[in-house]
Amino acid sequence: MADIALGTGGRSAAQQAAAAQLAHQVTTQLTAIDEASSRLLDTVAGLDELAVRQPSLLPGWSRAHVITHLARNADGFVNLLIWARTGIEHAMYASGDDRDEAIAEGAVRSHRLLLEDLAASCDRFAHAARALPEGAWTAEIADAVGDPMPAHHMLRLRLLEIWVHLVDLDHDVDFDDIPRPAAEQLLEDVVQQYGGRPDVPALSVEVDFGDHRRTWDLRGTTAPPSRVRGEPGPMLGWLLGRTGPELLDGDSPNLPDWL
Repeated sequence: MADIALGTGGRSAAQQAAAAQLAHQVTTQLTAIDEASSRLLDTVAGLDELAVRQPSLLPGWSRAHVITHLARNADGFVNLLIWARTGIEHAMYASGDDRDEAIAEGAVRSHRLLLEDLAASCDRFAHAARALPEGAWTAEIADAVGDPMPAHHMLRLRLLEIWVHLVDLDHDVDFDDIPRPAAEQLLEDVVQQYGGRPDVPALSVEVDFGDHRRTWDLRGTTAPPSRVRGEPGPMLGWLLGRTGPELLDGDSPNLPDWL
């Protein structure tokens, strides 16, 4: 993938450096999304008509529900890319009810149609993201619940959606399969989602990435934090409520639902 082009006219050296850093970040994120999407499409292609009707790891959702959700999520992010490009508000979903209805309707499709829908939606997102002008990546938009964010943050959200729900398909992929650079970013985003919530216990998590360690603090109270240590995959699974703490060390408290 070619790097994002930079226009330097009229900008200070600091502004040019910031623009170059953002362009590199966007290019890196798009590459990570391409790789995750390829793994997702390979996994869905490996299912069959019976397998897509089986339960996913999400209560009440079959694998077909998860696949359709990932397709509509990609289209929702295309809506946000339109907002960033035009400056005209373009919500991710028309409403929560519309989102839920689209998932329910799509979940009854055949395996072939599910795969074609997912592939087409991933392509639409990739094309729209690559075509977005450099300056639009700093535009202020809003996520699905209306919280403001810069446009480039949607790339982190899309990557998180793909990997978490790829694991939710419960077919030959788990959190240990996530590349370490992506896993580190996902952990950071998951921890941030917990940040400031009053229902989150005081907790410090330490993650061993092999060549370095990272520590994040979730402090929902003023009490001394519990301390939990482990590798990226098991830590992600536990924080997201997909797995237990059996592969982690330390005193793991009960966590509320991540979202």
